[in-house]
Amino acid sequence: MELQHIFKSSNPIIGVVHLLPLPTSPRWGGSLKAVIARAEQESAALAAGGVDGLMIENFFDAPFTKGPVDPAVVSAMSLVVQRVKNLVPLPIGINVLRNDACSAMAIASCVETQFIRVNVLTGVMATDQGLIEGQAHQLLRYRRELGSNVKILADVFVKHASPLGSPNLTTTIHETIERGLADGIIISGWETGSPPNRGDLELAMDAANGVPVFIGSGATWENIPDLIATADGAIVSSSLKRHGQVDQPIDPIRVSRFVEAMRRSIANPEATKLKSSVMLSSEP
Repeated sequence: MELQHIFKSSNPIIGVVHLLPLPTSPRWGGSLKAVIARAEQESAALAAGGVDGLMIENFFDAPFTKGPVDPAVVSAMSLVVQRVKNLVPLPIGINVLRNDACSAMAIASCVETQFIRVNVLTGVMATDQGLIEGQAHQLLRYRRELGSNVKILADVFVKHASPLGSPNLTTTIHETIERGLADGIIISGWETGSPPNRGDLELAMDAANGVPVFIGSGATWENIPDLIATADGAIVSSSLKRHGQVDQPIDPIRVSRFVEAMRRSIANPEATKLKSSVMLSSEP
């Protein structure tokens, strides 16, 4: 997956749009117009702040099903994504939570967006929804049936979950790429808003062997100079919201600040390395 084929940047920032509760979800508010309006507002704020792409997901539909979502969710997301696509000229990804990769692939293929995120592509993860098994074989065959070129970004040891057994990170990345055929991988912290370990990112970059590695959670303008030194891109949401609160709307000022911090770090990596070494040497 050549990032430049999708994004203008070789180190893309993907801003996440958390959709308000959708039809059939426990907190559904009864107005799809409100969902669309919020999605358009947040997409415009992310674009104005300088991100390179968007990820649209049904974040506020929790508690999630571990299997396929209701058809109403697929219909609503398709409509919302189409409206956002008409408004903002950026690459768009789809994430249908908790792990409905085939619905994400269907939406992306029909609305003609560029990529999807899959929380569990291979292996088995213990989650608050129960045991979730990767269905790479089903997803890849479905993509072929659709005649689609939508790319698959797959989480490795996704947040809010624990792998069964004690699998090795390097081995799991190899299997996700070589056996699951992921086009890119995502490394996250333990939960929403928690950054990944720098050591895990370094292992991931080495194991991925040129396949793009994305930071999947916890990136802020304070820590992105350190994290992006061992990653190809960042998927970010919580720190871009008003007051850094996940239930608040996107704040374009915080977006601009994050984009500036990341771009500056990429343009001057030696200064970032020096800063990191100074911080390490000052630790007790």
